[in-house]
Amino acid sequence: MPKALFREEWLEASQAHEQRISGFTKPFLNRRHEGRAHPVEDFLFTYYTLSPAQFTRWHPGVGTILLDAQDRADWKFYRPATKAELQEASAPEGASGVVVDRESFVTKRETAIRFTRELLSNTVAKTGTFDCFGLHEWAMAYKAQENGVRHEYVGLRLGAEGTNDVVESHKIRCSHFDAFRFFQPQAVDRNELQPTRETQRRMEQPGCLHANMDLYKWAYKLLPAVDSDLLADCFELAWDVRRTDMEASPYELSEWGYEPVRIETPAGKAEYVRRQRDFAARSANLRRRLLVVTELLLPETCSSQSAESQSPPRPTDCPAAAPGVSQ
Repeated sequence: MPKALFREEWLEASQAHEQRISGFTKPFLNRRHEGRAHPVEDFLFTYYTLSPAQFTRWHPGVGTILLDAQDRADWKFYRPATKAELQEASAPEGASGVVVDRESFVTKRETAIRFTRELLSNTVAKTGTFDCFGLHEWAMAYKAQENGVRHEYVGLRLGAEGTNDVVESHKIRCSHFDAFRFFQPQAVDRNELQPTRETQRRMEQPGCLHANMDLYKWAYKLLPAVDSDLLADCFELAWDVRRTDMEASPYELSEWGYEPVRIETPAGKAEYVRRQRDFAARSANLRRRLLVVTELLLPETCSSQSAESQSPPRPTDCPAAAPGVSQ
């Protein structure tokens, strides 16, 4: 059933969202204006494709009518609410409003929605693995003397040879393709797993820091069907994951205020796994919420599978009912 928000309500929500994220966007915009870079915080705005302006724009998500919102009528994937929708949402007599155009969004984005649902369903149904110790970042910095340092304005905490020693003395088990594709050539064959874009939907698992960071990407790719609270929650998880990802990396970041997680030591490995498990638990809830959105957009998959079977639907049939991450 649709719900309706009066103008003062959705304007207040919009302002709260802008205030919530301004602590992240404004420092980045200031640095960009001044020609400065940050080795940790810029990543979520340079690697990912959602601009600060797009991030700032508040959306209620699919199924919510914004009353007295003529100024949003021409926003992409919005349309005027029908009289029937307004009545169902108990809007005042004679009211008008706009709502996310689910049908148009699905027509344009169905392939992406189905990809996202499959990837997230597969991931949420898995038990997380916690034995990678962030070595993907070390593999990206391997053989720096031959390849150069990826982040030219920060050095290597253990130097080039020390970084090589860590890579060569550990097993590398990176399951995330978008991390693996940045491995230095000499490190590629050292990875016990060989993820590809084609196997991404099957290989991602909820213990992976990069898979959890990417929840922000899957959220913004579903805009405006995803509400901005969920988008911001995914961003904040990605922000925290990025910090740990770089603290556990081979880079010397103490001058930037980051204390290293020394994954080359037993204590550092234990700390990395502790954080990894916390991120996995946080990500499980966010994946469920994203999967609920995909079910609202494409409800026929779950309902048709359930109707054809005499047994209860599996987690991958109805992703909103999927189990959590085992810890």
